[in-house]
Amino acid sequence: MNAGTIDRIRTAYFHHLIWFFMMLFPFLQVYAEPLDVSGTVTTPTNPAGNVSVTFINTGDTTVQFSAVTNRSGSYTLSIATSVDGGNTQPSGFELEQNYPNPFINETAIPYQLEKAADARMTIYDILGREVRSIPLGRKSRGTYRIMWDGIDQQGQPVPAGVYFYRLQAGGEAQVRKMVLGEGFGDSPVSFSGFPVEGTRGFARDSRGIQDSEYTVRIENTSRSVPRIVPEEFTGITVSSDTTIDFTVEERIETGPATLTLSKTHQIIRGFGASNILAWRPDMTESEIETAFGTEEGQLGFTILRLMVEPNSDNWSRSVPTAKTAHEMGVTIIASPWHAPVEMRETINDEYRVRYDMYNAYAAHLDSFITYMAENGVPVYGISVQNEPDIGEWTQWTPDEMLTFVRDHAHAITGTNVMAPESFRFDRAYSDPILHDSLASANTDIICGHIYGGGLTPYPLAEQNGKEVWMTEYLINSGNPPSDLSLDIGWTGAMQTAQSINNCMNANMSAYVWWYLVRYYGPIADGTYTRKGEVTKKGYVMAQFSRFIRPGYHRVDITENPTRYVHMSAYTGNDRVVIVAINEGEQSIDQPFAIQGGTINSLIPYTTTETESMVQGGEIDVQNGDFNVILPPSSITTFVSQ
Repeated sequence: MNAGTIDRIRTAYFHHLIWFFMMLFPFLQVYAEPLDVSGTVTTPTNPAGNVSVTFINTGDTTVQFSAVTNRSGSYTLSIATSVDGGNTQPSGFELEQNYPNPFINETAIPYQLEKAADARMTIYDILGREVRSIPLGRKSRGTYRIMWDGIDQQGQPVPAGVYFYRLQAGGEAQVRKMVLGEGFGDSPVSFSGFPVEGTRGFARDSRGIQDSEYTVRIENTSRSVPRIVPEEFTGITVSSDTTIDFTVEERIETGPATLTLSKTHQIIRGFGASNILAWRPDMTESEIETAFGTEEGQLGFTILRLMVEPNSDNWSRSVPTAKTAHEMGVTIIASPWHAPVEMRETINDEYRVRYDMYNAYAAHLDSFITYMAENGVPVYGISVQNEPDIGEWTQWTPDEMLTFVRDHAHAITGTNVMAPESFRFDRAYSDPILHDSLASANTDIICGHIYGGGLTPYPLAEQNGKEVWMTEYLINSGNPPSDLSLDIGWTGAMQTAQSINNCMNANMSAYVWWYLVRYYGPIADGTYTRKGEVTKKGYVMAQFSRFIRPGYHRVDITENPTRYVHMSAYTGNDRVVIVAINEGEQSIDQPFAIQGGTINSLIPYTTTETESMVQGGEIDVQNGDFNVILPPSSITTFVSQ
């Protein structure tokens, strides 16, 4: 049975329940010849799920027809075209069955009072524990209903199951059972032709209401996602089965971002990118200044990644840029793609380092370290293998990587050994190293890439005292490009900002992009924009790298305080740095609360699609609190003064 058939069955089921209850209770109005109305409720960017849609007859506002949208924003309801007056004078005290029953989002509970009384509705779970107590106040003789949305006294949704509801008024009480179901959550739920709580009696006018004019009220329920700005649409006429769609504004509900300066996380080693000369031209002097300088219009990168070429005769070409970068305070790391030809063999069409050449391969990596140091380029860390689990380059199994690191990596001296640098930070490669005491002792940094995985904290590495580095990532649409919004546009820039923020919040100490100079990288290579120009990706990377310097620590802040807002925060050199990303299409007034330390004021720097690293005015912090406006689709860095 397909999804469409299931939805039709569900809708018919709920309609059947509604008309069943109307026939069951003689005091209810009888509405005939229903017209089916359906449609969607959306915001400019999202479907409005679980919102209430109410059609209110303009001529008689006691005539109302309601529905709740499903998660796709769809609703359906039936509007009666004629009214037959019924008996609206209650003949006794009566608590009626709720409808629909079972229910998912909301249910109506009708009741009638024969005489005026103070009334209360109480809901209990199957064990008899009070879930919700609803004081109804002083009621006159009449027929009423209340709505319950499955929320308990503390404002939390209750689980699916059996519940009892009890009406108490004027010394009398009655109890009935209802069922909060699950499994119908994608089906629109409709309630047709019942008045809201507080309206005495039902519509008694026997005139036809076909072609009547309606006001449509769209409001949040307790489960609305996203939250919307309630709105009324007037002058809606229904004369036949029809589809009516509505667009409403999304309401951004702001939660405070709590910054706890006393709670520290990982050390930050820096941000950077790669300069791989086997496949790309070397950087110009101007590009080097742009990449590693910290002035306006520069990136402030502090990590440069090189290739360990298999032929040592080519090592010299990496020296000039790396030496200049080192003199500017940049950390140099390196990765091999291939072992020297004489050290490898082919197994199942894949290159492998021969087992009998592991000592020679360790010596090869150690020689690179020595050569670079002798030429003024101390290498901070060297990887055993770039992406041992994928690609056309030399491959390693997890067992081979473990064996090499455990038994041979100690021969690599004068630098930090980095491993396993897998394609998606595959822990099948790194866990065995960390579980082996000797291999773990020979490994200084656990590193990897985040192509399709690995973007989570790594407690095992932390327990072993290892820093975790992300050493390669890129966002582009392919070669040749198929989507320039990812390659050179704002879409890819915002994704890059979020990927850096995610890595930091996953306790990674470094973030290293792929090519430093490339059209989809931080500095343009001239393919689509002027060579040497900082790209939008470069500017969003600089929102981190220019202000969060090596030796800083990440500190605790509410990562996602508000829908669309993501944050991270850092301290070092007597400064506090907060990075806030607003992925939404609306400005957000974001409050902050500071704990465990003091900040007097901050300076914001903001990058949007049209602006780059724009400095704003000073923000005063009063008693540890401040508010800022985060522009739509933006990244803002706040630096304490």
